Amino acid sequence: MVIITVSSMTGFGRGKASGDDFNITVEIKAVNHRYFEYSSRIPRAFQFLDDSLKALCQQKISRGKVELSVQIEDVSSNSVELSLNDTYAGAYIMALRKLAKKYRLKDDLKASSFVGDTEIFNVKKRDLDEEVVKAIAIKATTEAVDSFIKARAVEGERLVCDVKARAEYILKQVDFVEARSPETVREYREKIEQKIKELIGDVQIDEQRLLTETAIYADKIAVAEETVRLRSHIASLCALLDEGGVIGRKLDFIVQEMNRETNTIGSKSQDIEINKVVVEIKSEIEKIREQIQNIE
Repeated sequence: MVIITVSSMTGFGRGKASGDDFNITVEIKAVNHRYFEYSSRIPRAFQFLDDSLKALCQQKISRGKVELSVQIEDVSSNSVELSLNDTYAGAYIMALRKLAKKYRLKDDLKASSFVGDTEIFNVKKRDLDEEVVKAIAIKATTEAVDSFIKARAVEGERLVCDVKARAEYILKQVDFVEARSPETVREYREKIEQKIKELIGDVQIDEQRLLTETAIYADKIAVAEETVRLRSHIASLCALLDEGGVIGRKLDFIVQEMNRETNTIGSKSQDIEINKVVVEIKSEIEKIREQIQNIE
């Protein structure tokens, strides 16, 4: 049975592979992004690797701003070949001797006089077989991607635990709203009765009119539909987290709907206690939204 996990879009991975006389190190890091976005830092002489390494990353990474870097170390004893730049050296020596003669300086030229001049020698690096380099680079990149995916899975599990804990807290606040709502209706009825008594004294109150007013108020502030939908959205959120895979965009939509229902509850409620809880719920939803921005 294959277990599909939730992965974060942030992570880091490193891979290393060696040829006969060179080493390749590949590092991958990523941050959250709406789509897959790739960039690389590869030595200019090895840019031919870029398309293959990008395709390898794209096979296993669905979303995120991915940056790949490649370091190639040639450890061969003949990796660099030096040759004398005769034209430059001859002109340089003639100019120095002319300077010495003109200003009556001692002509004490030695080979060591040219050590600091990088133009004296032509530097040629050994050419490596492109196909061999590509095979080793793919091996190092595969290791880096696998390491990267493991790191993202660990971070993804932490995100899942955090989001579920916040969802559970929201459900407890919904419990309070559902329990408190009928109380606000009862308090409203008592408040109306009290005001009527203050105005008309002991005169018999029209019970039917009182019931009508109370019913109108109850209908106006009713949030049962909203709390039911909010519970449903939270259930869908948790189900997706359990399902795993590439779910970031779906989660983002669900959180938008959770926020919509919460705003409606807040706009309907005229109770201070419920409004305080609504503020707490909105705060937790915002924290969930921030967390799922990092989920692939």
